Amino acid sequence: MSAPWPQEARWTALAVDLGSARTRVWAPGGGMVLDVPTVTFPDAGGGGGQGRGSLHPVRRAVDVAGTARTLGRLLRQGPPPLERPLVVLTAPVLDGVAYRAAARAAVEVLRPRAVLTVPTARAVAVAVAAREELSRPLLVVDVGARFTETVLLVDGAVADAHRATLGTLGLDEEPGAAARLVDAVAAMVASVPDEDRTAAAPSLPARGVLLAGGGALRPEFVHRLARRLDVAVKVAPAPDTAAVRGAAELLGSARRHPSSTGDARLPVPE
Repeated sequence: MSAPWPQEARWTALAVDLGSARTRVWAPGGGMVLDVPTVTFPDAGGGGGQGRGSLHPVRRAVDVAGTARTLGRLLRQGPPPLERPLVVLTAPVLDGVAYRAAARAAVEVLRPRAVLTVPTARAVAVAVAAREELSRPLLVVDVGARFTETVLLVDGAVADAHRATLGTLGLDEEPGAAARLVDAVAAMVASVPDEDRTAAAPSLPARGVLLAGGGALRPEFVHRLARRLDVAVKVAPAPDTAAVRGAAELLGSARRHPSSTGDARLPVPE
């Protein structure tokens, strides 16, 4: 990916979204500077390494070395030099501390001065802040390649989350895959009002769900899901890149954040 930047340009901040299908990096003022398949190859050291096939480094866990090699493409493509950037890294809500730690370790290839993590669903919500009031409860459904998360946000914070180990992978090849995915999403959406212990439940039917991720690019899936649910389905603008764009929006707040390293809950921009 070429980048017609002035030579004096520098990257001092980056938003990173490590998806199981694609890895995306966004630079404020530069837009998308990396958008590649999350596929790399094992090191060929010792001979025969190239014959072992491709490696998918981001699945239910993060392979640090493989993910670092994917991000390393950013360093080899000749854009403005990195200047120990501040990094905001998206992370699925239910992947836990081990996932975030491995993702942060992989991002070290960019030599960041600090890495802050943000829930992917929250980054999606920030990306559409012009359309959605973040102070009100919002249900985000993020349909990725290998899994789907349904996350309830209240005042911009995660109040509830559910996951199905189904996504767009195999949706076109496997008979009944689309129906199973719709069933799984419908079950998760239906369970939120029953399990929610906040005042969010009464307002959810009126607001509907915000759909993001690669699955939101499939009109047939969106229409099928909309027919199945009892609430409105709203598709985020450019839903496949909403997470990295939202993380980029949060970089302004991250620069003012008192923490220099470690996980942090980033404030929602006003």
